[in-house]
Amino acid sequence: MSDKRREGEQLHLGAFLYFTGHHHAGWRHPDSGVEAMFDIANYVRMARTAERGKFDMIFFADLLHLIYPTHAAAGMMDPIALLSAISTATERIGLTATMSTTYNEPYNAARKFATLDHISGGRAGWNIVTSQTDAEARNFGRDRHPEHGVRYRMAEEFVEVVASLWDSWDDGGLVMDRQSGIFADAAKLRPVDYDGSWYSAHGTLNVPRPPQGYPVLIQAGSSEPGQAFAARVAEVIFTAQPHVEAARSFYAVMKGKLAEAGRRPGSLHIMPGLSPILGSTEEEARRRERELLDLIRPEEASGFLSGMLQFDLSGYPPDGPLPDIPDPVEASNGMKSRVQLIMDLARKDGLSILELGRRLLGARGHLQFVGTPEKLADLIEDWFRSSACDGFNIMPPVLPGDLDTFVDEVVPILQRRGLFRREYESRTLRGHLGLERPAAGALGARPAGRPAAAQASGLLAE
Repeated sequence: MSDKRREGEQLHLGAFLYFTGHHHAGWRHPDSGVEAMFDIANYVRMARTAERGKFDMIFFADLLHLIYPTHAAAGMMDPIALLSAISTATERIGLTATMSTTYNEPYNAARKFATLDHISGGRAGWNIVTSQTDAEARNFGRDRHPEHGVRYRMAEEFVEVVASLWDSWDDGGLVMDRQSGIFADAAKLRPVDYDGSWYSAHGTLNVPRPPQGYPVLIQAGSSEPGQAFAARVAEVIFTAQPHVEAARSFYAVMKGKLAEAGRRPGSLHIMPGLSPILGSTEEEARRRERELLDLIRPEEASGFLSGMLQFDLSGYPPDGPLPDIPDPVEASNGMKSRVQLIMDLARKDGLSILELGRRLLGARGHLQFVGTPEKLADLIEDWFRSSACDGFNIMPPVLPGDLDTFVDEVVPILQRRGLFRREYESRTLRGHLGLERPAAGALGARPAGRPAAAQASGLLAE
């Protein structure tokens, strides 16, 4: 294990709270909290557990269509609404969520995340995604999902407008002077005047600049367009890296792209997903892994792969190898990096269709660990010290119990090794991550329009 870390540098941890756990069939396990899947008290409890473990953040993904409703836990409450409720029941932990740039408007996104940042006292983070499927497009009255490259160009513009809206209030714009009758300083309001290829905005956000300047910006794609976008914009990358060698390579590439973009290395944290199946002994952990795998039916494994690869596997024997599939990555208009990962896994580990499908449904292509808490701490330390990551997004297979196990049995080991905080030193997510507060104009674009003070005066007079 080579230690390339600065003295005292510590890893970062996120808790990815997904349905009743990240294992596809985890909802069927007797330890799952499936009956409380739509109960806010369940999510508050898990958030408090992660906060007790001093995690940097909790994270909610978002899907804009219904998947696997017959045999898998399905349905997602709006993550911003969930985090707003959780913010009042927690004090320090970061509150991060996905919002698609493809099926939202910049003004709505800017307003929702600015509001979350205010009510949480500076703990919000936005996972910027471009969505995945035609099913999502149809839910929004569109025939099909935009092409992969186009979606990223749209996302660049979307984020530019959102940042401009956050910057439409300067720091100190609120005066609230009862004696003079001045509520806001018109000179510190900077209305947006933006006309782009996909988005337009003309006006001022009706929420003052967020406490963090911008909520922390997160990105989760690892394709070439995703990497380029992350190098320019992201402050955290959530990535799927099931092998340490590939993780080190991805880490080096992204840090290199960061330097090319003129950013310092510490301005972007790379956090692969990690799904741990833990036991007090190796044998107990393996037994639990088998229990969970056996809950995934063969037809589910094959069907999932067929959908991901856009190739019908129903006529192939589940115990046989993946057949030759012409250009599956090129054919995908969704998660191209995930399709490439699937093909690499099949070749590297010689997996059958059933084994590959079950492995993917167990952790969706992310790193899966099976073993004891001490061995898991060894793995985390090795990846961190050898610059394969800056931390992990923990993906408990079964919720809520597996999150409790990680907090109670793994976090103390990491703390004893000096790898992870014992107490919070900040009250903001940027503080937890060691990120600078961005100055106004860091990302936004404000093409020249009518004078800011003139529009501001009109707004204040209404």
